[in-house]
Amino acid sequence: MPLRYLAAGIVLAALAAPASARPVSYAGGWTAMQENNGMYSSLHVHYSPTATDSIGLYVEQNRDMDQTFTGLQYNRLVRRWNAPQSQGNLYLKLGAGAADPFGSEGADFASFAGIAADWETRRVFVSYDARARDFGGDQSLSHAARIGLAPYVAEFGALHTWAMVQVENNPEADNPVTVTPLLRLFKGPLLVEAGYTLEEEEFLLNWTWRF
Repeated sequence: MPLRYLAAGIVLAALAAPASARPVSYAGGWTAMQENNGMYSSLHVHYSPTATDSIGLYVEQNRDMDQTFTGLQYNRLVRRWNAPQSQGNLYLKLGAGAADPFGSEGADFASFAGIAADWETRRVFVSYDARARDFGGDQSLSHAARIGLAPYVAEFGALHTWAMVQVENNPEADNPVTVTPLLRLFKGPLLVEAGYTLEEEEFLLNWTWRF
C-alpha cells in the first residue's frame, strides 16, 4: 500500500472515529452511551480492552415490551474497511442478563443479539442496525437505518454537525415503520443527537461520552 494512502487512512480514521456512537473504543478506553426514544431508554457503559472488543453494563427500559433488562453486553468489531476517502465498520453485539417485567417482583433470564454496520466519508454517513431480543420469553426484532449529510467539513477538534434521517422497523409495534429526522453534534469525546419521531410524536435524545 502506498504511504500516502496509509497516511490518508489514518487521518480519516482519526477524524471519523468520534462521528458515530460506535460500541468499541480505543484500547484501554471507556465509553458511556445513552439512548432515549419512544420505544425504550438505555444506558451502556463499557470498557475496551482491545481496539476490537468491549464489554460492560447494559440497562434497557423497554416500554413497548413492558420490561427492564439489566445485564452485560459484549461488542466485537468484526471487520473494518479503510480507504483513502472513506471508512466502513461491521460490529457484533451480544447481551445476557435478567428481564424484570413492570409491576412484577420476578425476573427471567434474557438475552439479545445484534449486528451494526456503517460507512462514511467526511460528507456522507449511512448505517444499518438490527437487534433480536428475548426478554423472558417476550421476543422482538427491530431494524434501523440512517443516512446523514454534513453541511460543512470541520477540522479535527472542531464542532462537527450532521443532518440525518433514521427509519426504523419494529414489526410488532403499533406503528411498525417510523421516521425520525435528527441532528447530530460532536466535538472531542462528546456526541449528542436530538430528533423527533413523526409517527410516535416522541423526541429522540442520545449522547455518547468517551473517556
